[in-house]
Parts: sequence; structure tokens; C-alpha cells
Amino acid sequence: MKTAMAIGCVALTATALLAGPQQGQPPVRLPSIQFPSALPSGGPQGRGPQGRGQQSGQPSFRQFPPRFTPLDRTEATNLEPGQLPYDGRYVFARLRYQMAADLGGFGGRGGGRRGGRSQGPPWSHDYPRAEVNFMKILKEITSIDPYIGPIGGAIVDIGSPDLFTYPVSYMSEPGYWTQTDAEAANLRAYLLKGGFIIFDDFRGVDWDNFETQMKRVLPDLRFVDLELSHPIFHSFFDVATLDFKQYYDRGQPRFVGVFLGNDPSKRLLLVANYNNDVGEYWEFSDTGWNAIDLTNEAFKLGVNYIVYGLTH
Repeated sequence: MKTAMAIGCVALTATALLAGPQQGQPPVRLPSIQFPSALPSGGPQGRGPQGRGQQSGQPSFRQFPPRFTPLDRTEATNLEPGQLPYDGRYVFARLRYQMAADLGGFGGRGGGRRGGRSQGPPWSHDYPRAEVNFMKILKEITSIDPYIGPIGGAIVDIGSPDLFTYPVSYMSEPGYWTQTDAEAANLRAYLLKGGFIIFDDFRGVDWDNFETQMKRVLPDLRFVDLELSHPIFHSFFDVATLDFKQYYDRGQPRFVGVFLGNDPSKRLLLVANYNNDVGEYWEFSDTGWNAIDLTNEAFKLGVNYIVYGLTH
């Protein structure tokens, strides 16, 4: 991957040199983004009009540059926890869970690490490119000094006591998440002791499993659709709109939260990017596949999530 902050090409043009808001100062204010209703067609098999849920006749979300395809995603060869010893820095923590055997190798979307669109187990999707790129942005525009090495961050089992080392964690594809009672208890303790989880990359009927698993973690929880006025959308960047252009162009995303004690005046325990895949924008931010404005919006959301999780 070309490091030259090709992500800087993804630019956050007016914002890449801005520091985070200091105490007493307002958050960074950005103009409203007018998302395009149609983008150029094209793309490899599985990502065109018939791929990944798009309807026939709709434009594909981006054009792929010559000699660069998803088959180049070869960075991740080790999906085991414990690769990155804790040293006190902020580290992106990706949650690892077991997938039910009856899902048949990720529902046909790829059980092995390579082959077609295969991306390995669902919890690992976009690893490590998403966190590698995202942590560079976080380091450049905030005072946070995260780990920015080649493995992106830490892989953490949902039932591990090591989880409590990481104040913010990230789960990909919670539609395929399964857990034991002990793992659910570990996640419950993590959230109630101050942890914050970002759930990303799920859609459609994936919600049913996500809701089932979350109710094992917090049996009395109530899901709340977050409004633009919530502080998480203003913790660093002043996000202008939640009319976010979902990566696969399949409808309106929702930003869903759960509050401590189900009280919206208290701390937010998690944010769920439902019908959305913010991490996909992070992963391919240095390729030129996507419109810069769209990738910038995904980075703004990510930065706000991290800052909120570290300060609440």
C-alpha cells in the first residue's frame, strides 16, 4: 500500500491540518455535503448491479482502477489475538467472535481468506487496511497518538479480560456474531465499566441476530435511533448531515445507539452503523475508487466515535 498518505489525497482537504477543539472552543464546522444520486458504473464481479444486494439497473458505487482489484487484499495473514503487546498507546481494537457453523461459510460470501471476494471470517472484514488507514487520519488531525503500524491494531476476543485494556472497540458484521454466556457477561461488564463499541458493516436481516445477541449482553436495553443533535456527531467534527451515502448504495443507513440505563441523558454505550459499512470507506481510502467527499464523511464519523468513546 502506498503510504504517502494517499489518504491525504482522500484529503480531508479543508480539515486535514485542523486540531481538535480545545476546551471552550466550538467543534470544527464543515459545509453540508451534497451526495450524488448516481456514481459511475463499473467494478469486478460481485460489486456491479447484481452484486452485494444492488438492484439491476442501479449504478455501481465506484470504478476500479486498472491492475488493482479486491484480490490484492493480501496483507492479513494472522488473525490471532496477542500480536500487539499493550504499551499504553491508543490502539484500534477489533473484536473477534465465533461464527455459527450452520451459516455455511459466511452465507456464501466467503469463508476462506482468499478466493473471489473472500475476506475471511466476518469479524475480520476490511482488516487490516481499514484500521491502518483510519489510524493515520486520527494521528494527523487529533492530539491522539495511536498505534499506526502494519497490522493496524489489536485483535481481541470478546470474552477476553484483555478487552478492558481498550476503551473503544469495533465489531464488523454483527449479523454473524455468536457468543457464549460467559462472553456476553464479559461484554456487559465492559460496557458498564466505561467501554464503547462501534458496530459496523451489517444490513437487512443481519439486524435480527445483532438484536438477539445484544439482548443477551444487556437484557433490558432499548435501541434508539440517534439524531444529528447527539453529541457523538459533534465530538470533534461538526457533522452536517446523517444522510450518509451507504457504501453499496442500498438505501438509507441508520445510526442506532444504546444508553446507560436506557436514559438518553446518560452515556452512550455503543453506536451501530446499520445498513452501512463505514469501514469499507476506510479500507479503500487510498485507492481512488471512491469519491473524496464520501470517504471524508466516513473518516469524520470514525474520528467522532473515537473521541466520544475516549471522553465519555
